[in-house]
Amino acid sequence: MRIEQLEYITAVTRLGSLRRAAEELHLSQPALSETVRNLERELGVDLLERKRSGAKMSAEGRELLPHIINVLEAVDRLRGAAGEQHRISRMVRVGTVNAATVPLLFPAVREFRAAHPETQVEVVGAQQSDIHRTLLEGGFDLGLVNHLEGDDVAADFEYTELLWGRPVVCVRPDSPLASLSVVSVPDLLAQPLIAMRSGYVMNRFVHRLLGDREPSFSYSTDGAEMGKLMVAEGLGATVLPDFSMIDDPLTRQGAITCRPLAGDSTRVLLMLQRRRADSVPRAAHDLHEVFVRRAAALGGTMSEAVRPTA
Repeated sequence: MRIEQLEYITAVTRLGSLRRAAEELHLSQPALSETVRNLERELGVDLLERKRSGAKMSAEGRELLPHIINVLEAVDRLRGAAGEQHRISRMVRVGTVNAATVPLLFPAVREFRAAHPETQVEVVGAQQSDIHRTLLEGGFDLGLVNHLEGDDVAADFEYTELLWGRPVVCVRPDSPLASLSVVSVPDLLAQPLIAMRSGYVMNRFVHRLLGDREPSFSYSTDGAEMGKLMVAEGLGATVLPDFSMIDDPLTRQGAITCRPLAGDSTRVLLMLQRRRADSVPRAAHDLHEVFVRRAAALGGTMSEAVRPTA
């Protein structure tokens, strides 16, 4: 077994494709594929599931992934102790649902990079279901997801609550809704509504809020950031967690504002999740701690990790 074999398998897992991994590693795809198959034969385990759409870690491979990462990190520590000048940099991949990016995600990444200049951070916007799947497959180290209080959480993950808030209506200051102190459901139905696409927590919340009443869905979009831009352009109103409005550039510029929903007490949580494992890569652990500190600075940290229900 060679160290580069382990590095190759983590690259394939991270990128989800033998072709993309071969390009990043500057290898031919057949050479990379044969190297991975040699490792699988030596271990007696199929580490990858190979499909036309790409390659992903098999169930057996996911069980072995923490041990592979431990070996690579031990090699890094050995090289560092020996005074090697060119330590291999590692990458931390974060999947996010595009909420609270301005007040939390960007400052956290900036602080982490200052302390870990050799570690790359890749931030990928995705729907919640895609974040869950990629975390399980080892393609993401951490996931930032929204969660409605009272919903079940999956037992495959560890969760830490970072921010909590309430759903609010995001509008332009010149919107009729901006003249109200609170927005009722009939008020909301009277205006064009920009909806999050199916698969987003706020899509589910709005449909639950409206019940059988038909909204004037003029548009649908992916994520809070695009929703806020569409509101600023006068295309309608949208419903978002209030923490996604905090210190947003459009809010600071006066291009958007928000109003609470009348009679609604729903809590929305921004949670940091990672796959349950015996060990966690050091860089991912350190970035996790930075997120917790940054959330505390925003005044919205929950001190306890959320434990999945049986």
